[in-house]
Amino acid sequence: MPLRLVLDTNVWLDWLVFDDAGIAPLKAAAAAARAEIFIDAACAGELAAVLGYPLRKEILDAAAQAACLAECKRVARSAGAAAEHRDPLPVCGDPDDQKFLELARACGADFLVTKDQKLLVLARRKIRRAPFGIVTPAQFAAMLAAAL
Repeated sequence: MPLRLVLDTNVWLDWLVFDDAGIAPLKAAAAAARAEIFIDAACAGELAAVLGYPLRKEILDAAAQAACLAECKRVARSAGAAAEHRDPLPVCGDPDDQKFLELARACGADFLVTKDQKLLVLARRKIRRAPFGIVTPAQFAAMLAAAL
């Protein structure tokens, strides 16, 4: 059964814009159907907005932004409406990042893959832990390698 993943915006940028080598294991896992990636409207909206920011000191043109969003849509499954959950999530120090935690819970993710320090600090908490792992792309790659 494939792992269920949520990617934060910075990981998506590494995948779609920067072609970061650290994302290669994640891409390979998705291509081999070892991982399913989920996104919802709120997270996709943030990605679309950020694609319009200056990245590497230049702004992507409309065609490049559209190509990135099309690739995201091709790779990721759309998460449906969130179900009622009785267990509360940890609260992220950055309210704008709470949506990634909510998406991960809503889609039953195994992992939230992030580079955001305010999300990563939640992985080290002893109380009110998330019902999924919160890992960096490198940590996820190491887990994949160990599973082979």
